Amino acid sequence: MHKRQLGRSGLETAAFSLGGNVFGWTADQETSFRLLDRCVEAGVSLIDTADVYSAWMPGHKGGESETVIGAWLKARGAAVRAKVLIATKVGMLAARQGLKKANIAAACDDSLRRLNIDVIDLYQAHRDDEETPLEETLGAFGDLIKAGKVRAIGASNYTAERLRAALDVSAKHALPRYETLQPLYNLSDRAGFEGALQDLCAKEGVGVIPFYGLASGFLTGKYRSEADFTKSIRGMRMGNYLNARGLKILGAMDEVAAATRATLAQVALAWLMTRKSIAAPIASATSVAQLEELLGALTLTLSAAQIAALDAASAAPPD
Repeated sequence: MHKRQLGRSGLETAAFSLGGNVFGWTADQETSFRLLDRCVEAGVSLIDTADVYSAWMPGHKGGESETVIGAWLKARGAAVRAKVLIATKVGMLAARQGLKKANIAAACDDSLRRLNIDVIDLYQAHRDDEETPLEETLGAFGDLIKAGKVRAIGASNYTAERLRAALDVSAKHALPRYETLQPLYNLSDRAGFEGALQDLCAKEGVGVIPFYGLASGFLTGKYRSEADFTKSIRGMRMGNYLNARGLKILGAMDEVAAATRATLAQVALAWLMTRKSIAAPIASATSVAQLEELLGALTLTLSAAQIAALDAASAAPPD
């Protein structure tokens, strides 16, 4: 399987990353184990999680996803650990808010313990913390790398201005740099990434691993009217997508799917895989059948005309 670089870290990934936000939430441990096993079988290595998953669930406090992954890694042993890249995040868990040095150090130890590993392959700042100097944050990450607890670092939910500032601080002070960026980006959500942020990542060789590659499920095509909102717990988010533009996007995707004999989810992910500086879009699944569908995007080739049609349908409306 063709591998893509995660920035300049030396880490490589298939062009798809399995989202771990559902582990211990909408996917129980047994199902999560099956999903993770299937990824290893398929050659998909990058598993993305966060310490805050799934603190939003009543009765949960965070760390549930990491704990499930850790139980799986312990059960499968060193041979499987060597085949996967574990990416987790710090900064949003209620007990571990922000990116101060002491918090990052403590959160890293917490995540290592839950994950049952000695080193985190990709440790990401879950969101920007403008109250903490970038020198302090990046220095804390640097200490973890020196200690052998982290291999590479990344950022999530950073603006172009703040990512540029972080890269400048890293260069000026000889500190580790953010090798990846995790933004919201998909066929429906384009404006926040395309432009200055996308150009910066391409110029600086920052690998992009976008989240919500399927727009919380809208791009699977199962939400085409308000009556469909009850189909899942994410259904109530669809009001932001189900409008004239959203229906136009689905229409274009329907045509491409029919021509390629693919599903809409596969088309959505395959489109992302063609975009500049994208390393691996992140998507989650709650069943092996769903995962099989998502993996199909890895072998789906879109023509230039199909990509252009999707681009046109999903273009932001003029101001």
